[in-house]
Amino acid sequence: MSHSLSQAVMFATLSTGFCFSTAAQADFVKDSKANLELRNFYFNRDFRQDGAAQSKQDEWAQGFLLRYESGYTAGTIGLGVDAIGLLGLKLDSSPDRAGSGLLPRGRSAPREAADDYSELGLTAKFKASSSVLKVGTLLPKLPTTLANDSRLLPQTFQGAHLNSTEFAGLTLDAGRLTQVSIRDSSNSEDMTVTTGSARRIVASTTSDEFDFAGASYKWNDQLTTGYNYGKLDNLYDQHLVNLTYLLPITTGQALKTDLRYGRSEDDGRSNVDNRALGALFTYSLGGHAFGLGYQKMSGDTGFAYIGGTDAFLVNFVQIGDFANADERSWQARYDYNFASIGVPGLTFMTRYLSGDNISLANGSEGKEWERNTDIAYVIQDGPLKNLGVKWRNATVRSTNFGNDLDENRLIVSYSLALW
Repeated sequence: MSHSLSQAVMFATLSTGFCFSTAAQADFVKDSKANLELRNFYFNRDFRQDGAAQSKQDEWAQGFLLRYESGYTAGTIGLGVDAIGLLGLKLDSSPDRAGSGLLPRGRSAPREAADDYSELGLTAKFKASSSVLKVGTLLPKLPTTLANDSRLLPQTFQGAHLNSTEFAGLTLDAGRLTQVSIRDSSNSEDMTVTTGSARRIVASTTSDEFDFAGASYKWNDQLTTGYNYGKLDNLYDQHLVNLTYLLPITTGQALKTDLRYGRSEDDGRSNVDNRALGALFTYSLGGHAFGLGYQKMSGDTGFAYIGGTDAFLVNFVQIGDFANADERSWQARYDYNFASIGVPGLTFMTRYLSGDNISLANGSEGKEWERNTDIAYVIQDGPLKNLGVKWRNATVRSTNFGNDLDENRLIVSYSLALW
């Protein structure tokens, strides 16, 4: 359940809203919308290295995601409320195959997956001009905090987030997160920093304060730059800068440049020390897109980010993030959109990444590579409009650290607008 403070704020907002005139209530109701997403998820991961503690993870589950967004009451400060209801149901699992991230798992033997789990998130929102403050359950999509939605149900946070677009081209964000509910849990808990033997990050505490602020400016239709700051109290401070530039070449052709740099340092109770440089260049030609990426870690540790979230890195992919201590990695990617030949909704992606120079604690060098393939189709019209099917395949191999694995995910989703 969402934090009691969030619920109190929401109910206070609703109570205040009921005092407004009928005209004020009209926008609150008229501009509201609700959506139900059904997500059927099959996950299979086969561990290939010798001596693996578990031979495979193999689970199947059904998710229900109900989202509601109200409009705003009239007045200088408009009031509104958002809500999200999440329910996950086990369809197939066993103790020797659990742990895929689809379902919560018991802490004591035999560590069975739960039959079901659920979460209710409530958010009060306040709007003045082009600025919106949200308090309660949040699913942030910011460079410093990218809530993960790669399994049955999304990761959620508790906190406050102010977003402002008062000035043309300029987007400002600021706020604080206090608790996290990971993707296979109903419980809110303190936040951690991502660790791992090859990342070499040592942290002696968790944190219930993550402060963030950022600015993004769109100079024109081609160029956007941004700066973001994040501080996970007692664990790390982080500064991120990024630039994207789209260069039109001719009709149907363009070159996109995506540059990112991050500096992360410890905040008292960790050893975080990292500089992360990334560049991704994508050339598009009709329905084709060809990408080349490079990423370099330096400093005493790998890249730091909140545990369970996605990392703001060009080489963060299906399984790995290629962000271990001193790691260098390359990416080659190809995408094709079949809409260019008259089949809208059908897309294909494949990529290959290779990383080396990983500084391991025992003094040896680690290496790794990963290959991904995605095929997805979303029905565009007719009685099954918005029904989507996606197959995701990954292969990972490593030297001197980590897991060797083959993975397949099959996701069938259906999104229905309720109003």
